[in-house]
Amino acid sequence: MLCLNGRHFGLRSGSKYLLIHTRSQSSQPSPKDLEKKWTKIWRDLSPTNSLHPTKHLSEENSPKYYGLTMFPYPSGLLHLGHLRVYTISDVVARYKRLKGFNVIHPMGWDAFGLPAENAAVERGIDPAVWTDTNIEKMKEQMGLMLADFDWDRELSTCSPDYYKWTQKIFLLLHEHGLAYRKNAEINWDPVDKTVLANEQVDAEGRSWRSGAIVEKKNLEQWFIGITKYAHDLNKDLKLLNEWPDKVKTMQKNWIGESTGAEIIFPTTNQNIPELTVFTSRPDTLFSVQFLAISVSHPLVTEYITKDAHLREFLDKVKDAESDSKEGYLLPGVQVSIPMDQKNNKSSKYNVPVYVAPYVLGTYGHGAVMGCPGHDERDYDFWTKHNPTKPIIQVVGSKDVNDIVDLPFTKKDGILYNRSVLKATGVEDIGEYEGKTVKQAGSSIVHNLQSIGLGGKSTQYKIRDWLISRQRYWGAPIPMIHCHDCGIVPVPDKDLPVLLPSTEGFEFGKGNPLEKAESFLNVECPSCGEHAKRDTDTMDTFMDSSWYFFRYLDSKNDNVPFDSKVVSKSMPVDMYIGGVEHAILHLLYTRFISKFLGDIGLWNGEQVNNEPIKKLVTQGMVQGKTYKDPDNDRFLKPEEIDLSDSKNPRVKATGKIANSSYEKMSKSKYNGVDPGECISKYGADTVRAHMLFQAPVSDILNWNEEQIVGVDRWLKKVTNLQSQIADKLSATVNVGNKEIELHNVEVQGQVKESYSFTKAEFELFKDVQSHLKDISEAIEIDLSLNTVISDLMKFTNRIIAAVKSEDAYSQDILIDAYKKLLISMSPVTPCTSEECWELLSKLENKEWSSILNEKFPNIKTIESQFAVYNIFINGRARASFEQSKDFISLSESDILKEIKNYGNIKELIKNKEIKRIIIKPGMISLVLAK
Repeated sequence: MLCLNGRHFGLRSGSKYLLIHTRSQSSQPSPKDLEKKWTKIWRDLSPTNSLHPTKHLSEENSPKYYGLTMFPYPSGLLHLGHLRVYTISDVVARYKRLKGFNVIHPMGWDAFGLPAENAAVERGIDPAVWTDTNIEKMKEQMGLMLADFDWDRELSTCSPDYYKWTQKIFLLLHEHGLAYRKNAEINWDPVDKTVLANEQVDAEGRSWRSGAIVEKKNLEQWFIGITKYAHDLNKDLKLLNEWPDKVKTMQKNWIGESTGAEIIFPTTNQNIPELTVFTSRPDTLFSVQFLAISVSHPLVTEYITKDAHLREFLDKVKDAESDSKEGYLLPGVQVSIPMDQKNNKSSKYNVPVYVAPYVLGTYGHGAVMGCPGHDERDYDFWTKHNPTKPIIQVVGSKDVNDIVDLPFTKKDGILYNRSVLKATGVEDIGEYEGKTVKQAGSSIVHNLQSIGLGGKSTQYKIRDWLISRQRYWGAPIPMIHCHDCGIVPVPDKDLPVLLPSTEGFEFGKGNPLEKAESFLNVECPSCGEHAKRDTDTMDTFMDSSWYFFRYLDSKNDNVPFDSKVVSKSMPVDMYIGGVEHAILHLLYTRFISKFLGDIGLWNGEQVNNEPIKKLVTQGMVQGKTYKDPDNDRFLKPEEIDLSDSKNPRVKATGKIANSSYEKMSKSKYNGVDPGECISKYGADTVRAHMLFQAPVSDILNWNEEQIVGVDRWLKKVTNLQSQIADKLSATVNVGNKEIELHNVEVQGQVKESYSFTKAEFELFKDVQSHLKDISEAIEIDLSLNTVISDLMKFTNRIIAAVKSEDAYSQDILIDAYKKLLISMSPVTPCTSEECWELLSKLENKEWSSILNEKFPNIKTIESQFAVYNIFINGRARASFEQSKDFISLSESDILKEIKNYGNIKELIKNKEIKRIIIKPGMISLVLAK
């Protein structure tokens, strides 16, 4: 007999006694104490200083699971967005360990970049010191949120041990002709004073980081030839079945693969004999009414020196929007549609040429066909500059009698017959009359090719990746400029090219590396003469384009990573991060992975060298924001009266404040410190609340008022033990074990045969159903909000059993409780571990971490019972529950049984039963009238 907190328990189960350890609710440790207790125990037990004491025990031949989150920039402060993404990843990783997977769940730091350098400018501190300090702060915060990462794999992109290999990958790209230097028009950020890749400029022409309007400059820069992989990057999007469609669409549009034709337009100008145009609609050739060329076209470059009006125009439109309809008619330049409708070379020279800012100089040949009859943009441009001239339309509805609005842009039409063409100004369409768009386009391209004025072509919008950055805090580009030898790669033995000390640097005045003499001056590795290092550093997206490979072999001193080690664990099974990286990071990642696979650094042939199997883009976390209704000013927390949460008031005026959910920001006073929140409620509660509030991909409106529901649930789970003890102490006889199941798991052991009472069977069946729902929500749907609701239902089901009048054996009740704790341990590890420890005392067993358990086997069990409705003369009179084989009994036995339900006995008393109809779920009695 055991006496605890004044209560005595001695429960008989067969011939054995079960001693139950209970703790009063008032003595329960606080969430903070609970986390402090268990994180210390786990870390003491773990050889990797993680929050999982047993994960190193995973067997090498277990199936692998590589879970990854986009590593953060070490800013020094984690926000709720970080908490959300790390919790999602952590829950799945912990679940996979319970399922027996050999889990890889690393973390590192995207540590190079402008923010650290700007911080050095503002504070007079070395970027390396700033970065290392922030890393320590953020690691501590990750521990508070119970993020269980493989810290033995940790990496930082600003460490020489890492960027040595980024430099090596650059040299491999150079060796294979994919890294090159050229003079080009570039995007210049006037605030951060550095070059930006095209992908880092938004649709409004602003820098992705500083927000400044980007300027155009001509500089000699380093590029990576991503366009050579454009076709594969586009084609292999179809392999990414577990990527969000919106991300694939964004990449597809950015790559911009267009199949069409190059068409050569002869010109009257002797110095420029022809203009080449790419078009995806060769079927509209005979509707061309003008050509438009970009402001950077070679023809513009030639004319600008002798045409003052052109110079004025270019100055006027230098900041024009991409949809501008401004245009300049080049005097004396006219071209001819290259062939007539009879497929002969044509020399009519009646098509004008405009310089137009809407034409991209980087796409095709920087020239487009102007077909006002079949293109919205061309229509707007033409009607602005030639409002009185007719518009030629050569493609229309398949029903030629249909009247269509201009421009006609549909691609399912046909080329018009002669009668309609005459009305539009085209006298004859030749052999193309009546052909579909596809048929006509194919024929036109074939005939252009036969006269040497065109042919099939594929073009891409994507441009080569500009990686040069004129800043200090980045991986130095490992190239040397020699007066005699040209540009020479740094030998492998001299890697890494280290960043110099910042002592004496003047940040904020251009690229400090250009003035670092000890760094700049070097011997040429080829001839030994005096030479200069390249002073550009690499775009930080180079660092993040391959880091997931390095995680798998992070201590390798000889190569970036071992091919066999990496090939065994790639691709990443699930990658979680923001959709804002859909083009920048994720496209570069796919490109570098394909390149590294092509040169044999890893074997990804089965997945076409695609590095990521499943991509999850979590929604943003938004905070409650309050504004003054008088001036729309954001209000600080101390300016709001929240005594009536439904009607928040401005303290100064008493007026009801305007409230909404918006992206968290210091300027909006709506941010939430994860550390403070965890200190207040506990990490388990905050994690579960974070998951419960919204589906993973949806925006999450953080509402702290609702966290009480999760807190209440966890207290229910903790209190269940004493309730189970009370239930078992009152149990004398559990009843008849009338239901038998085979090969079921009870108390962690698979039983060949196990007998249940009806109540026990229904509880066991429901437990299996909850486990199945939880498992599928994590493994298949990643519906973690429903996992929390399923766990709550699971808890309530056990409580219902405990509170019912039905009797249960200790094995069945404790089995259900154990399965609840195991299934909730990925979400709430501290609460689960605490209850598990108490269970070990309950059963007089030595404690072993719940994190070392396996997820319970799931057995789909159909109920042995069915509900039967009783009808008398067609009217429903009663219902009852019986075994499914009840209807196989004789009519007399069935009649004997149903008389016991409701008032059936009275209704059929002294009446002749003419007929009994027995069907599944229904027993119908037909009585004599």
